[in-house]
Parts: sequence; structure tokens; C-alpha cells
Amino acid sequence: MIPFLDLKKINAPYETAFQKKLKTVLHNGWYILGNELETFEKTFADYCNASYCIGTGNGFDALVLIFKGYIALGKLQKGDEVIVPANTYIASILAILQADLIPVLVEPKLETYTINPDLIQEKITPKTKAILVVHLYGQLAEMNKINQIAVKNNLITIEDAAQSHGAIHKQDSKNSTLESPNITLSEVEDSFGAAAYSFYPGKNLGALGDGGAITTNDAELAKVLYSLRNYGSEKKYYNEYIGVNSRLDEIQAAFLNLKLPNLNADNNKRRAIGKRYLAEIKNDKIVLPVWDFSNNHVFHLFVIRSSNRADLQAYLAQNNIQTVIHYPFPPHKQKAFPDWNNLSFPITEKIHNEVLSLPISPVLEDEEVSFIIEIINKY
Repeated sequence: MIPFLDLKKINAPYETAFQKKLKTVLHNGWYILGNELETFEKTFADYCNASYCIGTGNGFDALVLIFKGYIALGKLQKGDEVIVPANTYIASILAILQADLIPVLVEPKLETYTINPDLIQEKITPKTKAILVVHLYGQLAEMNKINQIAVKNNLITIEDAAQSHGAIHKQDSKNSTLESPNITLSEVEDSFGAAAYSFYPGKNLGALGDGGAITTNDAELAKVLYSLRNYGSEKKYYNEYIGVNSRLDEIQAAFLNLKLPNLNADNNKRRAIGKRYLAEIKNDKIVLPVWDFSNNHVFHLFVIRSSNRADLQAYLAQNNIQTVIHYPFPPHKQKAFPDWNNLSFPITEKIHNEVLSLPISPVLEDEEVSFIIEIINKY
């Protein structure tokens, strides 16, 4: 069986270094908010060309804390509306609700699966105060268009970058073109946003447990977030905000420090496999993803579509190829949201009914890729 994702194989090269780091952390006797986290926050901020990085317990908390940070600063208020793609993992929407904000769903583009900028403006009301952009499957959304809409309507731009570590955005500017991993701030120099990352083990940069982070260039927001993640306290036992306990621990930070230097190389391997799939899969029953071959995609997932998905997935399993569906049910059809169940988002529903994710990872062998392509072409 070719596994969908072999985490044991991905982490095997780090085993000796992990064990050494674990001993170091144990012997230091400092397990929360210590040197390993401080090092990771600085290194990951530099990697993302951001001024600040705030480590959190997981990617979901990172999103929730961004919203709560803006509420603490008075830039958002409970009950404000937040534009969010209808086609996303449910965590994006749950984070908005956890902050007592109102999600407003917008259809994606069928070709890219990311939010359709051309449909955002019509959903904006006087209560709309932010856009939550989701870089789904590892591909950046159309941030230049989205940022222009945000600036025009005085909206905050927040990014769910849980699947897009290291994707590079080329930002149009009157004077220059800025390339930076994931930080896709608007063209207005004093306009700041924030991005939330997950280090769940299956991510392109994965820990050995839960972990997350926020990056931003907004000093005022960063200061609040450092407190909010730690019970709302900047100084121990003195609490300025109603905060939470969500901190990236020393052990996970230490492991991430070891893996971060290899992230670009791992992403390039994913892109190379993606290029092979796109060039060599030739079957009119399969719809391939759209990619412009820039570095705006890190192929966290390689997602194909088929109108006969169940049959295709069974066929691949019979040929020892494991696949996963990301995701079988759209958020608005989930039992958790009964008030939304009768809503119609036909593009989102089509995507969720047809998508199937193929194996793609830095440890997938060339012959395995060739076999997958051969089997799909015979379907």
C-alpha cells in the first residue's frame, strides 16, 4: 500500500536530533515560554518576512486569538461580520464563531478552490469588518485583489495559512514587487494583517503534536496576542485581558526548530511531484487542479476531482493507493449548523462531492509517483 502520508518516514531523519533536543529541554528544566520557543518565534518570523511571531497551542487557537486580539484593540466588536470562504475546513468558521463574530460565506472559484474575489463585494454590509482568507490545499488565494477590496472597504485582512507554510506571494506595488512567504499585507504601507498557522503533524511543517503560530507586522496587535495566549497576562499574576492558555510548548518548538531549515526543500519536492501529476496524468474522467507554476503553491494536498469519486477511490484502493477526501461535507451542510443546512452554495457543494486527495509528500518515491500516474491513467 502506498500510504496517503507516511509521517513516520517523514520524521525518521530527525530521530537522533529529536532525542538530543528532548534531553536538552529536559535538562534545562524550563518547559513553557522558554528559549526554544523564543528561538522558533524569531526564526519563523524571519522566514515569513514578518516582524512578529506568537506561538500558540494549535492553529485553531491562533485564528481565534487574532479575532480576540482585534476585539481587545477595539478594531472588531462582537457581532461584526467576517467574510469567509464557503469552501474551507470547518475550523475557519468555528474560529469566527468562537470570537462571537458572524461568518458570511462566499463561494470559491471552481478552478482554484479558494475564495472568489469577484463575489466578495456583494456580501459586504455596514456590519462587515474583516475578511478571513483561507489558503486552501497549500495554494495562496488572490491576495492582490482581496487586499484592494479590503482597503476600499476599510476591512481587516486575516489569513488562515494552516496549509500554506512557505508559499510565496508576489505583491503588486507601484514601486516594487515584494516576495515573502505567506505574509500578504495590503499595498497600503500602514495596513497590517495577521496570519494563523497550524503545525499539526500532517502539515508541511509539522510538529509531533499540536502547535500553532500567528505572524504579523502589527506591533500593537502582537503585544496584545502575547498576553492573550498567556491568560491575558504580560507580567505574571497581573492580567490585563480575559485571555486563554494557548502556548506552543518548548518540546514542540524545539522539534520545529530542527525541521524549519528543511521546509523549502520539502516544499520543492512537493512541487516537483505536483508538476509530474499535472504533466503526466491524462484521463478525461479526472479534473486536475489549476496552478500557474509559481511558488504560490506548496501542495499541502494534491486534489483531483471526479464525478464518480467513490468508484475512483475504491479502484485506487484496490491498486494499493491510499487516498483521502478533503472534505466530504461542506460547513453549511454540517449538523452543527442547522440554520445553514438549507443554504445553497452549488460550487462549494460540487467541490465537496467530487474532490479526492492523492498521496504527495517529500518522502514519496519517484517510482511510487510513476505507479500512481499509471494506475490513474488506466482508470
